[in-house]
Amino acid sequence: KGLRRTIMTAALVLIISLILLSIFGAFLGSERAKRFFNSPPLSLYWLALTAILIEALVIFPKLVRLPGLLLHAGCILVLAGSMWASPAAHNARNRLLGIDKIHAGEITILEGHTENLVTLENTNQTKQLPFSIKLNDFRIEYYTPEYLDIQTAEEALKIPVEIGTTFFLCPDLGSITILKKFENFKITIDGDNKNIIDDPQPGYNPALQLQVQNPDGTSYTTYVFERFPRHFQHGDKFLFTYRKIIRDYISDVEIIKDGKVVAQKSIEVNHPLYFGGYHFYQSSYDTEAHQYTILSVVSDTGLNLVYAGYIMLGTGVIWHFWIRNLLKKSKSKSK
Repeated sequence: KGLRRTIMTAALVLIISLILLSIFGAFLGSERAKRFFNSPPLSLYWLALTAILIEALVIFPKLVRLPGLLLHAGCILVLAGSMWASPAAHNARNRLLGIDKIHAGEITILEGHTENLVTLENTNQTKQLPFSIKLNDFRIEYYTPEYLDIQTAEEALKIPVEIGTTFFLCPDLGSITILKKFENFKITIDGDNKNIIDDPQPGYNPALQLQVQNPDGTSYTTYVFERFPRHFQHGDKFLFTYRKIIRDYISDVEIIKDGKVVAQKSIEVNHPLYFGGYHFYQSSYDTEAHQYTILSVVSDTGLNLVYAGYIMLGTGVIWHFWIRNLLKKSKSKSK
């Protein structure tokens, strides 16, 4: 009885501590919370919580029945999988067993190039993957339509980008026609001549060519750049802003192992590539010319244990609150 009481008290203290730690971690931000929950004192806490749950299954025979077994075993698997996936566990396996698996990091790949060097998380060190990744194409998809914002001294207007369409403003301001859209605006100089082109070479400089028709019949041509917004200057009637809202980032990649293409995937946000014990997530990209992508590399070690634990937990909860009651009602009706 004394041992059971001690285990119950310890379990209650640890569970209350878990609630408080979770609330505290919610205010730290993801990176600080990650370091906090992987710190040595918290590692001892996770071990103690796991040990208490295992001891409870041994000391209290009723917990070995459903749904108690599912609930406790599910918690144990989640904790065990999380600890097995921690940076400390990865380092320990490397020292003791020689399993040199990358825990987490980032890989930068130029378009048309192949790479296998991963920069480790929170360090400048690099490690090689046992395979290579080739970036065939990186692209950004935008919501349609795109918009041209027009700010005057009196009001703000928002019009969709439609080539060749004329938008009439008030009589005092005239009208605006969108003449052309550029994906990579460039100016080439040939002697005294200046040529404005949409350069097909790698680069990213979206722009719009506008024709402004004044109320007195005169007109002029101007350019609006998505990456370089203008500011109001003395005498300006308008402030133009070209807005393209990003919908998705996509990296078309191939996995190359032993000189052969063994997998292909279009990596998008929330649609990672899984291969060779790693998940590859779309993390960042070249904001200047869209010539490279940055993928997050995360080990899958312990993930199956965590998933199995959550499945058992969910099943145990459903059994406890619904299935058990249905079985009781069914037995009472049969009697």
